[in-house]
Amino acid sequence: MSPVIPLKSIVIVGGGSAGWMAAAALADAVGRDCSITLIESEAIGTVGVGEATIPPIRNFNRRLGIDEATFVRETQGSFKLGIEFVDWGRQGHRYFHPFGQYGAEFDQVPFYHHWMRESLEGRVAGPIDDFSMCWAMAKAGKFTHPSSDRRMIQSTFDYAYHFDAGLYAAFLRKFAEARGVTRLEGRVVNVALRAADGFIESVTLESGVAIEGELFIDCSGFRGLLIEESLEAGYDNWQHWLPCDRAVAVPCERGDFTPYTRSTAKAAGWQWRIPLQHRTGNGYVHCSKFISEDEASAELLSTLDGKALSNPRTLRFVTGKRREFWKRNCVAIGLSAGFMEPLESTSLHLIQYGILRLIALLPDSAMSPLLAREYNAQTTSEYERIRDFLILHYKAGERQDSELWRYCAAMPVPDSLQYKIDHFRSAGMLVSDERELFANPSWIAVYLGQGIVPDRAPALANMRTQVPVAERLSAIRSAMDEAVVAMPTHADFITRRCAALPPAA
Repeated sequence: MSPVIPLKSIVIVGGGSAGWMAAAALADAVGRDCSITLIESEAIGTVGVGEATIPPIRNFNRRLGIDEATFVRETQGSFKLGIEFVDWGRQGHRYFHPFGQYGAEFDQVPFYHHWMRESLEGRVAGPIDDFSMCWAMAKAGKFTHPSSDRRMIQSTFDYAYHFDAGLYAAFLRKFAEARGVTRLEGRVVNVALRAADGFIESVTLESGVAIEGELFIDCSGFRGLLIEESLEAGYDNWQHWLPCDRAVAVPCERGDFTPYTRSTAKAAGWQWRIPLQHRTGNGYVHCSKFISEDEASAELLSTLDGKALSNPRTLRFVTGKRREFWKRNCVAIGLSAGFMEPLESTSLHLIQYGILRLIALLPDSAMSPLLAREYNAQTTSEYERIRDFLILHYKAGERQDSELWRYCAAMPVPDSLQYKIDHFRSAGMLVSDERELFANPSWIAVYLGQGIVPDRAPALANMRTQVPVAERLSAIRSAMDEAVVAMPTHADFITRRCAALPPAA
């Protein structure tokens, strides 16, 4: 048996959220026995518009021991209870994707089964949103932390954050450097591969300095400097399912300080609205086949809450993923690994779990190819599961008013997604992989919110006639209403706990 020789050097190429999240988490995991060097160039901008997250980001911060109030304060952050979708199913209609369950469980049959039966038989009026604690809080502009008492209706919701991605990277840079990470300024101009096996041996900066390493992390963005330009990992293009390929983004003065993200469907794509403490982030994700960048920018600027704080920036992308995320001694994290459009705020999540998966499978100097194989299999599955959930938003619904929506209505979808849709449409059944990022409430929200209504309720719900369902539903609604009244507003919660400091004069 050959001796186990731990890694002695890790090199991260690229900063931004991906680079500094990787640096912080790796430094926390490996300590100072392995040197970690991060190379970034101030001359190369970062995308920096990924300002909305989903609840697992809290686990990432907690793992690093980051204090929530400090983090929110230093990133101009706010809280997020979910996403309001406007005009997606049909024009003039809206629904809410909550971070939390619907209702409260009161029987061995899941709550939504009972709600489904009552709704289909006309005994309950209104959307299932009315039984979401998240939506009850969101529409009232309220926020507080969930209760730890599982008997309370206030325990049935979860939350995430909105924050300035550039400030988050700066926050994590301080964290990482305090734990021994070395930052080098410079642009990589050459990547040297070992003749024997094609592994990356070193990268060279414009200054002529060469940095050697054993494991390289590619956080170079869409370009994929290491994983694609040097190692030719290949790319799977999913634009036939997710046709948007552009985004124009612009911040504006802060308007309504909602504890949720808003996504508004447009003729050629959709528009995001993300409230931060110091501004509101806005963007129009669109398909260049159906609208020009200038037209998209003009439409975005015409719908802002307040005065634009900069000129619109255009991002061009190809939705999809690398065929290999880990190739030889290089692992792609962030945009270098792939791009899933920000419809469900998954960009930082994919960074987070790419990093945590790498830590779980961290190689020693032998760099076993089995580790790369497992990493690639797990990561591919995760991308595909998220892909299917995003496609559902485009495929479901009744819109036929523009070329984009007619295309989406007619396009075939992956068999894995069609199978799920068929189950729900037939009998309200939710079938999913146990590793799904988006759990049952998320699928329920989009199915029902965009008009996929089951032909009948799940069978067992129709056999529980002795359960006083109407009374339970009424009690849940009353409990939610009472709970919301007692909560502080989103703005007041932040003012008391984590208001950002005013900028220095």
